[in-house]
Amino acid sequence: MWFKNLTLYRLHAVVEVSAEQIAEQMACYAAKPLGNADARRIGWAAPAGRLGGGQLIHEIQGHRLISALRQERLLPASVVKEEVDEQVAEIEASEGRKVTRKEKTALKEQVTENLLPRAFVRSQKIDLWWDTERQLIGVNTSSRARAEDVLDLLRETLGSLKVTPLSTQTLPIRAMTTWVDDAASRPADLQLGDNVELKAKGDDGVVRARQVDLDSDEMQQLLESGRQASKLALSIEGQLSFILHDDLALKSIRFGDALIEEADHTDDGDDALARFETDFILMAGSLRTNVERLVEWLGGETQREPTSNA
Repeated sequence: MWFKNLTLYRLHAVVEVSAEQIAEQMACYAAKPLGNADARRIGWAAPAGRLGGGQLIHEIQGHRLISALRQERLLPASVVKEEVDEQVAEIEASEGRKVTRKEKTALKEQVTENLLPRAFVRSQKIDLWWDTERQLIGVNTSSRARAEDVLDLLRETLGSLKVTPLSTQTLPIRAMTTWVDDAASRPADLQLGDNVELKAKGDDGVVRARQVDLDSDEMQQLLESGRQASKLALSIEGQLSFILHDDLALKSIRFGDALIEEADHTDDGDDALARFETDFILMAGSLRTNVERLVEWLGGETQREPTSNA
């Protein structure tokens, strides 16, 4: 249940809709098996699986949890190309002529259509946390494109969804660079980890360092050469550790031992669904608190308005 990544969005002009109403609308967009001609599909799935009896949305203390199932057929381009090349060679040999580009395009479409039903299907479950009190959405994925896929599905389900990526007054890349460069600039409850990625302003490439002392002279020399921290391992007062990226995404999240122990010692009466929901609300509470602290350390949130129902 515990999120490993977080891509964050701010909701705008929210129309209050109950969880029950949303669940009814989600049922119309529930995940279904891929058809033979389908290359990919995304639909809603039960976050707790069979434990929740097919329940599509969990809402506890203002926090909502929903899940999308993204299915995609794996048909490598090299396989299609090989089959097309064979057919082109056969036509050219039997008819004594060159196959035109238009014919090759038609052959490629036909080969793809024929091979799709036999291609492997890769399924990916993507969880979404919706803080209805703070009007914040966090998607558990390391890919912003995948997060946008889930938001598109939610937008289609609700009919309208105005969101923008969460942004701060101080750019993360500037704050991270300052924190590495100047120990005195770091908030009291924020600790640096041992993982950093430094980007150069020119074409000097990227320096990735792991298990290093970020206060070392070597790091200082790299910063003095004009490099900036685009990724940085951080931890907040033992509550949460993660790698902050320059687009404000949190990746490789690990929750503090105290929170995990609290979840383990919560009396759920051996009810697996109650345990699942307990884990969720503890996680959501921690994410709410620590995202707010991080945004504060980054100078507060930038006020942005969506240009459309994006």
